[in-house]
Amino acid sequence: MGHIIGPYGVRGWIKVNPYTECIDGLMRYSSWWLTTKANKDWQMVHVIAGRINGSILNAELKEYTDRTQALKLQGMQIAIPRDQLPDLSENGKDGYYWSDLIGTEVVNLKGEALGKVAGLFETGANDVLRIKHANKDKEEILIPFVEQFIIKVDLKISRITVDWGIDY
Repeated sequence: MGHIIGPYGVRGWIKVNPYTECIDGLMRYSSWWLTTKANKDWQMVHVIAGRINGSILNAELKEYTDRTQALKLQGMQIAIPRDQLPDLSENGKDGYYWSDLIGTEVVNLKGEALGKVAGLFETGANDVLRIKHANKDKEEILIPFVEQFIIKVDLKISRITVDWGIDY
């Protein structure tokens, strides 16, 4: 859902780079789960307050009351349990979260396997799929996640069909 950039001020507030569509989307949840990328031990923290500062979310956590404590959180990933997230199928459409796409096979219109989704990122203009190339000797493939190139996302068979050449 985001990651902690570092401390903000001297009273334990933190700066958060949110991965949510809306910058303040994380503020809908009264508790967050934190971990480092290397560590799989999660710790729950309680969110007291938050405010938007440009493209960053500043947040106050109950468990951290000074800058030294907040500094220890730098680089930690923020998660919310899946059962607390909104059900995307309620609006009658098939919805998915980015995390649903990780590991999904990507094929082009010719049926050629391009690889598997390794991640996504935002560029400002549009989101981009990061594909771990099927040929392990090649670099990753970056495909804009826009209607022009993403033809079909089928999570039932774990496949994304794209209008993209194998040699692009």
